[in-house]
Amino acid sequence: MQRDTLVDRSLADDIVGQVTSLMFEAEESKKPLEIDPYRAQLFELFVTAHGAGYLEEHAEVDLSSDGLCRELADHQGLANAVRESTTSQQKLPPEQLAKMRLLWSVMRMWMEWTYAWKRWEEFHQGKSLDNAE
Repeated sequence: MQRDTLVDRSLADDIVGQVTSLMFEAEESKKPLEIDPYRAQLFELFVTAHGAGYLEEHAEVDLSSDGLCRELADHQGLANAVRESTTSQQKLPPEQLAKMRLLWSVMRMWMEWTYAWKRWEEFHQGKSLDNAE
């Protein structure tokens, strides 16, 4: 059974939009994304992306940390800002640098969650075996 690509893209766009909103909220409140409520809300979006299969290798829609980073950079004009900065050999403007830092925070947390999620069973399976003895 092949999934509906339009539905996949719509859900993915919704996830990217919500991550973007959280980034802007954190920036406006001058609070890091790594603390609640932003951290918990980002994790819920990660779980949604995982459940939709967007974190799988060769997924139709790629919301792995690299894929999400590309999507967010495109949506916020960061890809163009970095290209222009590199071409002109100028520093990124402060507002773009602030957005880039937020993007790095999202990407780092997303990578950490992916790693922990994939290794969950490995660490918890041993505990259940230890308790059974």
